[in-house]
Amino acid sequence: MINLERLRALAAVDTHGSIARAAQALHITASGMSQQLSKLERECGHRLLEPEGRSVRLTHAGRVLADHAAAVMSRVGAAEQDLAALGTEVLGPLRIGAVGSAIRTLLPAALATLGARHPRLTPSVRDGEVTGLLPALLHGELDLLLIENWANRPRHIPEGVAVRTIVTEEAQVALHADHPLGARPVLRLADLGGVPWAACPPGAEPREALVQALRAHGVEPEIRYSVGDHATQLALVASGLTAALIPDAALQQVPSDVVCVPTDPPLRRHVQAAWRPRTETPPVRACLDVLTHASRPEESATVLKPASGENRAGGRDVGGVDHR
Repeated sequence: MINLERLRALAAVDTHGSIARAAQALHITASGMSQQLSKLERECGHRLLEPEGRSVRLTHAGRVLADHAAAVMSRVGAAEQDLAALGTEVLGPLRIGAVGSAIRTLLPAALATLGARHPRLTPSVRDGEVTGLLPALLHGELDLLLIENWANRPRHIPEGVAVRTIVTEEAQVALHADHPLGARPVLRLADLGGVPWAACPPGAEPREALVQALRAHGVEPEIRYSVGDHATQLALVASGLTAALIPDAALQQVPSDVVCVPTDPPLRRHVQAAWRPRTETPPVRACLDVLTHASRPEESATVLKPASGENRAGGRDVGGVDHR
């Protein structure tokens, strides 16, 4: 019989792309992970992994088993969460995955409130990009996500995942105060040709939203600086080197010699909670409640539009409209 924990190890390698990252996600050593995988190969009678440069990749047999492993782990996670949900007390672990901007602006206050209300709850947080966080949610490695979804580039939400919009905000173009475009009340995207940019690394949602928006208005973006946090982007802008697209939640970090100008058309970002309704536990519900109330305008100055519902019809492109 195939060991369940070894299946979990293979699923983690498939999700994270390397033994080291998979071991980190499961909180075991890389050598322990390698031993689990070697035992799994002996149990199956097939080679499951093969070297690829300094990493590994799945063999054909590994791919077949990994696909089954993902389904098995999802069902096991659902069973565990269903049993946990039979109780009503908010306690135990709550594994949260979030994009960096949500960790900086939403989570600190939310976690403090959760801790005060539910002292037996033990939340943990993993930083990451949406492309890595969603598979971790589906495989049962995380319980709740805070992701970003740009209106001009709506993200496909997998089947079985619900989303609730917590915050909707507009992003603005940050320029040095002496930049000729900085005096305008509004910047047309079509007028931003020839402007050098600082943006998140390739593949990150804010960068792809910026690139797509500019190209839609006939501008090929020149991204010179790939940096992952808004504070560093703003420091580069303050030096007169570049422009950056900054969401409203980060405007409190703007240096005095930087101006931020709204765009025409507006570039809107939705910060959304994502979870699996099938495994919705009391800790998940408690966190959703705190996040939703924190997004009300009277309680959060960064919010432009509070959430009104959520989407439970997975497998759609979800922007700012929520469905349940």
